[in-house]
Amino acid sequence: MPGIALIRAVVDTSVSAQILKILATGPDAVFIGAASTPAALPSIALAERSYKGRVYHTHGVINRDFLRVGGKALEGIVAPASPFVVAEQLPDSNPIKKPALAYKKSYEAKFGAGSANPFGAYTYDAYVWLNAAIPVALKKGKPGSPEFRTALREALESLKDVAGSNSVYSLSAGNHNGVDQRGRVMVRVENGAFKLLP
Repeated sequence: MPGIALIRAVVDTSVSAQILKILATGPDAVFIGAASTPAALPSIALAERSYKGRVYHTHGVINRDFLRVGGKALEGIVAPASPFVVAEQLPDSNPIKKPALAYKKSYEAKFGAGSANPFGAYTYDAYVWLNAAIPVALKKGKPGSPEFRTALREALESLKDVAGSNSVYSLSAGNHNGVDQRGRVMVRVENGAFKLLP
């Protein structure tokens, strides 16, 4: 029966048995729920068996090592990602593009070309939040005082449409994540790199 097959966390050194069992069902697509380089193993096994259906991964594979380990077997896989990962490919009208490229340029100037990654960009976005909230909090108290801490929390929980390198954030007392649909994109592996899907 056509459908989607699911592969959960991968810790084995071989997934041949699991892949053969999945392929026997004739799935239209396979979703691999694993992270980092071990997640390449099922994709490699599928490619070795000439699987032609769609292969989906989670955002946990969005790193250079995954691409290195999986090599050509990853061509065509699809995964969600932070917009930072494909910042250069975003349209100029996307509010995330400018801060993402600014962070990347600054980081790579210090640590070398290709060193920037979404994990550092998440930390940078915390700086963006604080940079927006601290001036507001300083009007109500001195740093370290109870008044300042309360004012800083309130300022953070009042952020609206603050563009960072991964998302545009709007926080509230009930939402300390603040991410909307602009905080994710879909990518496909093409020629060993992540490419933005339209």
